[in-house]
Amino acid sequence: MQEQLKLDNQLCFRLYTASRLITQAYHPLLEEIGLTYPQYLVMMVLWEQDNMPVNDIAKRLYLETNTVTPLLKRMEAEGFIARRKGEKDARQVIVSLTPKGRKLEGKASCVPYQMGQAVACRSITEKTAPELFRTLDDLIGTLSK
Repeated sequence: MQEQLKLDNQLCFRLYTASRLITQAYHPLLEEIGLTYPQYLVMMVLWEQDNMPVNDIAKRLYLETNTVTPLLKRMEAEGFIARRKGEKDARQVIVSLTPKGRKLEGKASCVPYQMGQAVACRSITEKTAPELFRTLDDLIGTLSK
């Protein structure tokens, strides 16, 4: 077998596995506050900046709008967000937090710390995490072009 085809030599497999396992680790924490992982990502975007167009949310999450729209519809049905047509352009849909969605921010504030504890290992520490973030941001930037 050729070395380049061995599973253990694949960056993509490591990234896929790490992503899947991190999402699994988030599950019990987010279940307590009533969110799925994709919903949590949307909420973090809106907690940073409320009243955003769907297109901007999708761009921020590196997703297509047709992926984000059904997610937003479920979140609206659950009372976390409200959607309305844009004032200047009726084709644009603006997403806003509801009082329930704003209140959830307080409940979610412990999640990053809990996840930090869950993923802490010898090679990812408070000191090494910024370099890992820069490396992953560089990879994301390269692949998203």
